[in-house]
Amino acid sequence: MTKPDQCLAELSGVSKRFGKIVALDGVDLKVQRGELFALLGPNGAGKTTAISLWLGLGQPDAGSVRLFGQSPLLVETRRQVGVMMQEVALAPELRVREHIDLVASYYPAPLAVDAVLKMTHTEPLADRPYEKLSAGQKRQAQFAIAICGRPKLLFLDEPTVGLDVQARQMLWDVLLQLVYEGASIVLTTHYLEEAEALADRVAVLAKGRVIASGTVSEIRALVVRKRISCTTALAPEQVRSWPGVDSVSRDQRQLHITASNAETVVRRLLATDGDLQELEVRRAGLAEAFTELTQEVSS
Repeated sequence: MTKPDQCLAELSGVSKRFGKIVALDGVDLKVQRGELFALLGPNGAGKTTAISLWLGLGQPDAGSVRLFGQSPLLVETRRQVGVMMQEVALAPELRVREHIDLVASYYPAPLAVDAVLKMTHTEPLADRPYEKLSAGQKRQAQFAIAICGRPKLLFLDEPTVGLDVQARQMLWDVLLQLVYEGASIVLTTHYLEEAEALADRVAVLAKGRVIASGTVSEIRALVVRKRISCTTALAPEQVRSWPGVDSVSRDQRQLHITASNAETVVRRLLATDGDLQELEVRRAGLAEAFTELTQEVSS
C-alpha cells in the first residue's frame, strides 16, 4: 500500500463545469513521488483543467484537490512546484537569463542560472530578449524557467509543441534526469510516442472522465489490435477490405496492417501470397490503444 507522503498531487471526485461544458466529471487522479505521469486525451478532454486545479488557478465545483497533502493555494506548496503551460505570457523586453533569475528568486533553493542554461541547452539564448525568440526558442526558455526552482513536482502542458527534433530530445533527456534525481512530473502531450517513451504511468481522459489508467503496458493490453508488417506484392487496397483489418499503409519495402483479428489476417496473407516474406506481428502501441479507447467513448 502506498504511504500517504508518496502521493504528491491528488484529484478526488473532482467535477468542474464552464457554463454548459463539463470539463471534469468525477475525476480521481493521483501523482506519486518519483514518477512521470502522462495525462492523455483528445482536445477538450479536461487535461489542462486538471492541471489548473492542481495549481490553484481554479476551484472544483465538487470533490477535493490536494497538493503535497495540502491546499494548492498555500505558498509553501507552490514553492515546490514548477509549471510550463500551453499559453504563456512573459515580459517581452526581459532577457532569458533575467527571466530565469527572476523566477528562481521565488524558490528557497533554486538552481544557479548558468546551471539551468547549461542543462536546458539554452546558453545561446541567455542574453536575448524574450520577444526576439522564435516560437520554438520561447518554449525552450519556458522549460528552463519551469525547472529553475528545483521543483519536487513539475507540471508540463504540451511542452514539446513547436520544438524541433533536437530540442525535443534535449527536453526528453532532462525529464528523465529529473525523474532519476527524484522529481515527479505530470505531462500532457499529443505525441503518444512521447508518453510511450517516458511515462511510468498513464491516464486517458475523454469527455471529462478517466477511461483508462495504468502503466503503458497495461493500457496497451486493454485493446485487441495488433500490428502486422510483411513484404508482399499485395496492394493495400486489396488487404484493406479484408475482415478484421482496421488500417493499411505501405512504405518503400513493407505493408503495415493494424488488425483487430490478427490471426485471421495472417492466415489469409499466407494463403493469398505464397511469396510473403519478413512477416512480423506486434502488440498494438500506445497510439493504437489511445485511438481505440477514445473512439469507444465517442461512439
